[in-house]
Amino acid sequence: MSTSEDTLRDEAERCLRALAGEHARLREDQWTAIRALVVDRRRALVVQRTGWGKSAVYFVATRLLRERGAGPTVIVSPLLALMRNQIDSAERAGIHARTINSANTEDWQQIFAEVEGGAVDVLLVSPERLNNPDFRDLVLPKLAAGAGLVVVDEAHCISDWGHDFRPDYRRLRTLLADLPPGIPVLATTATANARVTEDVAEQLTDDRAVQGAGEASPGGALVLRGALERDSLHLSVVSLPSAEQRVAWIGEHLDGLPGSGIIYTLTVAAAHELTGYLRERGYEVAAYSGQTDPAERLQAERDLQDNKLKALVATSALGMGFDKPDLGFIVHVGAPQSPVAYYQQIGRAGRGVDRAEVILLPGREDRDIWAYFASLAFPPEQIVRTTLAVLEEAGRPLSTGALEPRVDLNRARLEMMLKVLDVDGAVRRVKGGWTATGEPWSYDRERYARVAAERGREQQAMLDYIATTGCREEFLRRQLDDPAAAPCGRCDNCTGVHRSGEVSAEGAAQARDRLHRPGVDVAPRRMWPTGVKDDPGVSGRIPPDAQAETGRALGRLTDIGWGNRLRALLAEGAPDAEITDEMFGAVVKVLTAWDWAERPAGVVAVGSRTRPLLVGSLARRLARIGRLPYLGELVPLGEPVPRRHNSAQRLRSVWHGLTLPDDVAAAARDAGGPILLVDDRIESGWTVTVAARLLREAGAPAVLPLVLAVPS
Repeated sequence: MSTSEDTLRDEAERCLRALAGEHARLREDQWTAIRALVVDRRRALVVQRTGWGKSAVYFVATRLLRERGAGPTVIVSPLLALMRNQIDSAERAGIHARTINSANTEDWQQIFAEVEGGAVDVLLVSPERLNNPDFRDLVLPKLAAGAGLVVVDEAHCISDWGHDFRPDYRRLRTLLADLPPGIPVLATTATANARVTEDVAEQLTDDRAVQGAGEASPGGALVLRGALERDSLHLSVVSLPSAEQRVAWIGEHLDGLPGSGIIYTLTVAAAHELTGYLRERGYEVAAYSGQTDPAERLQAERDLQDNKLKALVATSALGMGFDKPDLGFIVHVGAPQSPVAYYQQIGRAGRGVDRAEVILLPGREDRDIWAYFASLAFPPEQIVRTTLAVLEEAGRPLSTGALEPRVDLNRARLEMMLKVLDVDGAVRRVKGGWTATGEPWSYDRERYARVAAERGREQQAMLDYIATTGCREEFLRRQLDDPAAAPCGRCDNCTGVHRSGEVSAEGAAQARDRLHRPGVDVAPRRMWPTGVKDDPGVSGRIPPDAQAETGRALGRLTDIGWGNRLRALLAEGAPDAEITDEMFGAVVKVLTAWDWAERPAGVVAVGSRTRPLLVGSLARRLARIGRLPYLGELVPLGEPVPRRHNSAQRLRSVWHGLTLPDDVAAAARDAGGPILLVDDRIESGWTVTVAARLLREAGAPAVLPLVLAVPS
């Protein structure tokens, strides 16, 4: 090492100590990465375990580059929680960091002024900003041209082979290609197998530098991949036969787990159910998901950081977004669909303590939930072609809302597809919406099939992890293609010490009571969807005298209590049968607890082609037990129509496919009070909305929807 490099390393060590404490020393791979960025101005990919010190690499490199006159570091970071932690870390090292994201739009102008004035060392940007037309076209070019370093955090999100692929991240390839020569780039992740590593490294490659220069060219990405062992983690699996027992097990064992931690669930509904149960048992816990209000999320993070909570009960929204070195445990209620995702989540624990407990409580319903997430994959070619054709024919930008009624996708999937098409160059996001570029585009059916097959392989690997009798950590590290994978000597299989699955009868009864507590409020639709002004000829606000009242459902399909039985009952192809006594008794409890303003005066069913026995028997039995007249049913018209995915198309299907017979209309009018409207499930809410409108127009003073299930 030259004298100048000795001096540079001494500077780097001093910066690290300011960041991480007086006893901190650079690892060799950390120094290799810093040297590549600061001296060689290279592009590098660092794949290292959580807690290894990846953020130290880019903060130290930033400090050294800034002292040598370079511009600010631009970090693309996926989650607000992660940004907050990174900013706190940077300030400790004397690095002034700011962030641009959807939660601080009012501060953007001031932040941009600080950047231009040289007062900002690090600017953190969410990947979604890269898809904002103003930011992409006006702000990003200036940032890229003046950047001293570009960092892509959680870089596995770039690859659609990765477990947390995000279309917005794919736009980074264009950003990197447009960087002026000599601006170093660092990508970091803790969870990338060989395939993802290769994909990300390829996207980091500077084609301008490698053209004609061979493999040794500095334009090729330097890949630094280390062993992924976490010697503080003690992995175990507890297999229990039912959701009630899993929940009861947590209630009886949570206080025995060290410190504070995270309990992961697969769905938002499960997070709220489990939080409610644990609070009833006296635990200080909070629910955390992508649907949680941002202010509440921030408070929950702070409370866990300050050990005011025993646990956050969270969905994967917390996966990459939380840094608490002394987390003592991670519990999963339900298995993630990928061992790589699982290893990423459990990596939150044990970073600053000698021992952390990692416990998986798999459920039989996990595969149903995986199947649901798989259904959200890239759409079939016909739908994509239809979308492109609609945009081309429009001849002007179309907003997502204007495009949605013409494409058989819901809003979330449509947005995801458009982002992918944008990255592929087939569409472009502009002010006012989306336009077709007219560029040739091919549907890469083979790639999508390979990605789907890889997802299936990952799911099977997760099942194999649950069943393995070998070392659990070694299994996970081999899934990440870690060449140093070896038996850990700490997990339940290595030690032969397996956690007991016993729960007390009292605990199981309490969990069963909580999970089977029936009743979910169902808010009525209050606005017609966009795109139906011509057909069926409605728009804007639904008139109050045509709306349903707030309804009730027995449970959610994503619940860990009633959800399991409701999914089986309502599954496609499940046999039609009359309502069981147990389920009917639960529905009666829902009615008993319903605080309606006026008791129903009659019962009407929504006629069903697929479950006439189920819906009919439920409606008639409710009428008998409530001593109410059964007034009949709304009748479905014509041939069955395909299930639609967006609001406008669903509304049209129901509007033209449901009728209220004259005798039922007259009976509803003459009943002299609210009508209890019975159906098996609510998906979009448009069937109930149209049925309520028909009954209100017939003279019913109010309509009270009652169904067995809602999605979530």
